[in-house]
Amino acid sequence: MNSTSGKMKETFSRRFKELIEAFKALPTSALDSGPRYYETQHWRRWATSAENLILAVYGERSPHYLNFQKERDTCNGYDYEVLSIYGVFESGKDDFEGGYVFDVDLRISGEVLGDFVALARQALAEGNKDVAAVLACAALEDALKRFAVAKGLDTVGKTMQEIVNALKGAGLVTGAQKSLLDTMPKIRNMAMHADWDKFSEPDVNSVLGYVEQFLLTNLSP
Repeated sequence: MNSTSGKMKETFSRRFKELIEAFKALPTSALDSGPRYYETQHWRRWATSAENLILAVYGERSPHYLNFQKERDTCNGYDYEVLSIYGVFESGKDDFEGGYVFDVDLRISGEVLGDFVALARQALAEGNKDVAAVLACAALEDALKRFAVAKGLDTVGKTMQEIVNALKGAGLVTGAQKSLLDTMPKIRNMAMHADWDKFSEPDVNSVLGYVEQFLLTNLSP
């Protein structure tokens, strides 16, 4: 686990615990002849913070997030309805703390590597082809390694070409992307060995285009 994802996981874990305690402290009221209920301003404030955390951890297409939204949207504040929302949240907390969230590292890594790509784009726009190439190739190589590890492939001591071959062999890269990826290790080697005159600005653009698509497809929420 890298330091960035480690810190993010610590933050998520702390926030889950804070919101569990905050929910337990929510006041309830009772009608004369009806069920207990939570005041709107109290439960909605809590639910907004809880939804934000679920989204950050699991992403907008996850069952946790979709179920949370569904329960919240039909809630009128009665205790059994709010407790149903809380149940979804608590399930998210249990899965997170049990280590059953498999894409947090990838999504955090995707955000960090996206920053590298943005810097590479800026460098290229400023005419710094060589700097852009190093940043783009480093981002792509790291993205490929993280994706391979997440899919159970061994990357220890492997070159970028070997990782590419492993991904292709496992059927994780196919079609047109497979052929395009074959050209990336060559550009990477030229950039990392300072063979600046052996590649051009279009080569750098091709790496940037590929890594952007790869991050969007494989390392995004």
